[in-house]
Amino acid sequence: MPAPATSTDARVAALWMLLAVLAFAGMDAGMKWIAEDYPAFQVAVFRSLATLPLVLGWIVLRGRTRTLLRVHWPLHLLRGVLGVGMIAGFVYGLARMPLSTAYAIVFVSPLMVTALAVPLLGEKVGPRRWTAIALGVVGVLVVLRPTGEGVATLAGLAVVGGALCYAIASITVRKLAQRDSPEALVFWFLVLMAVFAGGLAWPEWQPLQREHWWVLALIGVTGALGQVGLTHAFRLGEASQVAPLEYTALLWVVLLDLFVWQVLPDGMTWLGAGIIVASGLYMFRREKVLSEAGEVDAEIKRIDGTPRP
Repeated sequence: MPAPATSTDARVAALWMLLAVLAFAGMDAGMKWIAEDYPAFQVAVFRSLATLPLVLGWIVLRGRTRTLLRVHWPLHLLRGVLGVGMIAGFVYGLARMPLSTAYAIVFVSPLMVTALAVPLLGEKVGPRRWTAIALGVVGVLVVLRPTGEGVATLAGLAVVGGALCYAIASITVRKLAQRDSPEALVFWFLVLMAVFAGGLAWPEWQPLQREHWWVLALIGVTGALGQVGLTHAFRLGEASQVAPLEYTALLWVVLLDLFVWQVLPDGMTWLGAGIIVASGLYMFRREKVLSEAGEVDAEIKRIDGTPRP
């Protein structure tokens, strides 16, 4: 087993995670910027192809290209399909709701992962964590209320579906991380998502507008930087320490909504987001306690190669 992270490693891991969160917020803002001009599947292709060359360059510089071929293909193919659903659902929602509202919904993903780990991985979840999961669901229902931008809208359901795909993809990562390299997890996810989404997007493909080239560059750079930051964060720090920092994204997306799109979350969205975040933080704390007691496999949960929506 690897030695426990030092305090210096923990601080560096936290900084990498904060950088990753900021970068992914910028990437998602770029996708929202073009979401109204292209089909959701086409935006998924753009997201993959814009990031892929930079990620591949990072892998080559690290001398890790050999690890790309020793992979478990069935799970990678499944993860690619899930990635298409994840990005497409998220982008469809981004085109129709504030960035902060979509993020509030996606924040329920860690709770979904814990719930799905019971039937898919055979993990045991006690009453405290089930309570946190139930509260997270309540938070989502508060955000997706029956009126306004509510649960009856296709956009809200699409983001929930994207979050579910993200959660299932994270489950596949826990299996793949035991046999495949983190570089392979990232590289093949992007490649397969581009291929699958490209096939679905082709009948309605729209020519790329010249004024959007800078947006694709933004998506590519921030997506690659976010993935590198995420990889280093989970490599240097414990998941229970760095994963909760993902919730700092809410600050960045609220600022983006305010200064770029001149919108702010309403009171119910703030309330629902608060419930979801509180539930997620409790879940991370509880899993840390259980991992220290040997009841949760912390080594599998250290590695998360699933790119953010």
